[in-house]
Amino acid sequence: MAYLDSGATTIVDPEVIKAMLPYFTEKYGNASSSHIKGQEAKMALNEARHIIARSIGAKDEEIIFTSGGTEANNFTLKGIAFANKARGNHIITTKIEHDCVLNSCRWLETQGFEVTYLDVDEQGFVRTEDLEKAIRPETILFSVIHGNNEIGTIQDLATLGAICKKHKIYFHTDACQSYTKTELNVNKQNLDLVTLNSHKIHGPRGVGALYIRKDVKITPLLHGGGQEFGLRSGTDNVAGAIGFAKAVKLANKDHVEYMTKLRDKLIEGILKIPDTRLNGPKGDKRLSNNINVAFKYVEGESIGGYLDAEGINTSTGSACSSPKLEPSHVLLAIGLKPEEAHGSLRLTISRFTTEQEINKVLETLPKVIEKLRKMSPLVKFIKRL
Repeated sequence: MAYLDSGATTIVDPEVIKAMLPYFTEKYGNASSSHIKGQEAKMALNEARHIIARSIGAKDEEIIFTSGGTEANNFTLKGIAFANKARGNHIITTKIEHDCVLNSCRWLETQGFEVTYLDVDEQGFVRTEDLEKAIRPETILFSVIHGNNEIGTIQDLATLGAICKKHKIYFHTDACQSYTKTELNVNKQNLDLVTLNSHKIHGPRGVGALYIRKDVKITPLLHGGGQEFGLRSGTDNVAGAIGFAKAVKLANKDHVEYMTKLRDKLIEGILKIPDTRLNGPKGDKRLSNNINVAFKYVEGESIGGYLDAEGINTSTGSACSSPKLEPSHVLLAIGLKPEEAHGSLRLTISRFTTEQEINKVLETLPKVIEKLRKMSPLVKFIKRL
């Protein structure tokens, strides 16, 4: 089996599972309880919070645990919008965001807010002049994905953050895919809110975090017992937080270098297939684990199906949108035609990916493309011309 869909989710590191297990069995207390079991859980939760805060240059009390990236992004957009309504009703984002951001923005538009969706260039980068032009007196927030989940583009947060700071608007980034893979520092990059999650970095599913700078005005999405400094009510997922923090501690630069090496080998090999193009940038402006390639005259779902039959797991886009029979909004935003977008494949690796798995893909994929092109009526039509 060659698993190349780590952009959807990663295998949980055995060390993470080991760290979590006691919090299901021996240390199972509710972190909001005042007795010894509860306080034992509370101390562990706070230590996990400290590890995550330190990893991005934040203060402990600025880290709010959530159920994952989708909740954190919804919390940001809706919480900022309603808390700052008196100040303005305009939000800026981009056309290449994750569906949870785009759908949150569309819902906010039904509630009287205005949203500007910025175009990007052919590699998926936000143009700074476009952001400058979009900001108006009533703008309250700019939200951008740091490392794109489909094409791997890494935005220049420091430059974008400086623009937001100059205009005194909140700056949020969805860093679910980029966290631990590239630099993320809330002070250097002028970040007010940052979405993080666990299951993209070999931690458990169902846990994430939102960094909220101390002076940010935000309305809670969930109301209840007042957990997470009154900003996110609900019984704390202690075991999940422990696993998340352990995954953060285990991540290091050697893993990034290893993934980058495998990524480049895979890109180089795939681009030897005729009529093939890389979607997104090359080099250090691309996530170390991301490969997204468009093949002419064939359909991505068919490629994925044939590869799956050979024991190679891939996707045609993000896990949230790939079941839809619609071209990727991200690929359309960078200028691909619908038929080109439909012919694209995403392969995402992890630090547990082996060179043998990469070799298997490079041996199998060209045969699959050749077979599908022989079957393609489009190829036959072009040949007749």
